[in-house]
This record gives sequence, structure tokens and C-alpha cells, in this order.
Amino acid sequence: MRIERQGEVAVLRLESGKVNAIGPAFLEQLNGLLDGLGEAKAAVVIGRGNTFSAGLDLPALVELEKPAMRAFIGQFNATMLRLFELPIPLVAAVNGHAIAGGCVLALQADLRLLADRDARIGLNETQLGIGLPAVVLETLRCQVPPQSLALIALEGRLFSPRDALQVGLVHEVVPEAELFDKALARAQALAALWPAGVRQVKSALRAPVAARIREMDAAQSDKWVESWLSAEPILRATVARLKK
Repeated sequence: MRIERQGEVAVLRLESGKVNAIGPAFLEQLNGLLDGLGEAKAAVVIGRGNTFSAGLDLPALVELEKPAMRAFIGQFNATMLRLFELPIPLVAAVNGHAIAGGCVLALQADLRLLADRDARIGLNETQLGIGLPAVVLETLRCQVPPQSLALIALEGRLFSPRDALQVGLVHEVVPEAELFDKALARAQALAALWPAGVRQVKSALRAPVAARIREMDAAQSDKWVESWLSAEPILRATVARLKK
């Protein structure tokens, strides 16, 4: 992974393996990028190729015992909450597939632009037999219309770009070749606003959500780990299909 500067905008480029699968190393690298934001007044996060992030690193994580899995979900929750509470505006340039944890990562942004290509975005956890921790449910509740919650969270659908726009998962669908430039332009416009005002408004909007997440985090994370362990046969079958 790497961070670039475009004037007052920091560009966070996700480049971890072929599909930005989320495991402990991915989260450590992402936190390293956040440590390097410095005096940036806005940021863009983008993947590469045809994938923003394919979600959790199932082949590696399915082998973890319960204590290690609990530690991982704690690390995941803390990193997503750190993104959610960034004091500067964050624009997600979703360049391709954003599945499960990849969709969660995009949901932490203030604006989500999705490339108009053959890609899917969504939270398909229930399709795999697992639940959603508080950091996912509460940020989702904050970011999408109430009428879309069941489609996205409970049914676990994966959406095409146009369908994702319709249910409110993304704010805009743009031609693939224009994605980065448009995301950068949106971030630059936000960076041009008076920083103190932006920080105050963003904090006021997100602080109640973050407080609910912290209040429920331990109990909901424990329940999530139990759902993960109970879904092991489905997860191992999914990993077997991925390896073919």
C-alpha cells in the first residue's frame, strides 16, 4: 500500500495482494497509511485492477482459533471506526468489486463513487452464515436509506453499480476511466472548505454513531465470533471454491 499527495488531498492506494483481502496485515498497512495523513485536508481511498477489496481473507482466517478470531475482529472494528471518525473528509473511489468487508471499508467514507463496470458491491455475510458486528450495522444504518437495510444487511445481496446507486450504497456511478479524477475533484472541493467547520460538522454527525458502536462492541463482537465459528462448514466450502 502507498500514500500519494495531490495538493491538500492524500490518496490512499490499497495494494495488498491481488484482491486486497482483509486480514491482520492488511489492517496494519491501512493504519500505517492513516498515520501518514499528516496535514491533508481530505483523502481518497482507491483499490486497483478490478477490485476495491474482496472482503475478509477467508483462506487465512478460517484457520484461526476462537481467541485469535476475536482479536482479529477487534482489530477490524477499531480500524473501521478510525476511518469512520477521520476528522477530514474521505472519498471512496470504488474501482471494482467491494464485497463484504470491502463494502464495509467503503461505507466508512463520506462519499462513495463507484466505477460503472461489471462489478458487485454489498454485504453478503448472511449468505455465508455469518452475522455483522456493531461497527458494520451502525455505520450502514447511518449511511443508507432505512428501506434499504433489509436488502443489504439481512438478505445479503450483491449489487451491480446501477442497483447500488438505487439502494443508496453509493452516491454516484461514473465511467471507469473517469473514476479517479472525479473522486479527486470531489475531495479537492471538500479540502477547499474551512477545515474547522468541516471537522465540527463531521464530528457532530458521526459521534452519536461511534458512541453506539463502542457501547455495543464487545457483546456484538462476541456474537459475531460465535456466528463465524458456527458457519465454519460453509466458510470452508467457500474457500475450497475460491481455490479451484
